[in-house]
Amino acid sequence: MIFRPCIDIHNGKVKQLVGESLKDKGNHAKENFVSEKNASYFANLYKNDGLKGGHIIILNAGDSEFFDKSKQQALDALKTYPGGMQIGGGINAANAMEYIVAGASHVIVTSFVFRDGQISYTNLKALVKAIGREHIVLDLSCRKKGGEHCIVTDRWQKFTDVKVNHDTLNELSEYCDEFLIHGVDVEGKGSGMDEELVKKLSMWKTTETDTVKITYAGGISSMEDIERFQNYCGDMIDFTIGSALDLFGGKVSYRKIVEKYS
Repeated sequence: MIFRPCIDIHNGKVKQLVGESLKDKGNHAKENFVSEKNASYFANLYKNDGLKGGHIIILNAGDSEFFDKSKQQALDALKTYPGGMQIGGGINAANAMEYIVAGASHVIVTSFVFRDGQISYTNLKALVKAIGREHIVLDLSCRKKGGEHCIVTDRWQKFTDVKVNHDTLNELSEYCDEFLIHGVDVEGKGSGMDEELVKKLSMWKTTETDTVKITYAGGISSMEDIERFQNYCGDMIDFTIGSALDLFGGKVSYRKIVEKYS
């Protein structure tokens, strides 16, 4: 179990947001933190601390007036730490290679693969053909609906009919190198992790062999939360923390996390 750092970019700035508040209309979101430092600063910090496999997320829609500004921040971060970070936000089969060439180790994809509420195997196979399974992270971030964790797309605004369960994880693991899974209902709230989701992911990792890596995000806000997370999943699942870190205005020591979980 290791710590995966993050750089979330919205309206051209590094931010931490309350996940469920994000809306494309008006580029609106409830902000927990807005950094005065750019994305390259954080990429350089993670590089110097030897943290690999973190994610950069462009949180603006492709048709937003802020998208190009946010994308440039992301590209600058990739240039600062080539091969050290993954990137998501508006990725598809046509543009994925651009980000790999720019320095991303992987691209993170949701909306291109989950279309009209279902899995688009046409798009998924096109993505694999374009850059190879080894460069793909599938974002299975989810929210509760009808008692089930359902994958959400378009910056967590649209529900799909695809449930995060053993069958889905088994099926999609053939097409990617990793899963990134936000518990969106608790993302950015500092209220603790989605324990039901973490238990579900841990059970899959326990029962299946040679499975892809999983990084969980959402709600972890203290060292005690991390210890509880580790009790559930052992060393099988990695984790990320955003708003709770002192880097982003929270109370959890980034330096302590690096020293213990890198």
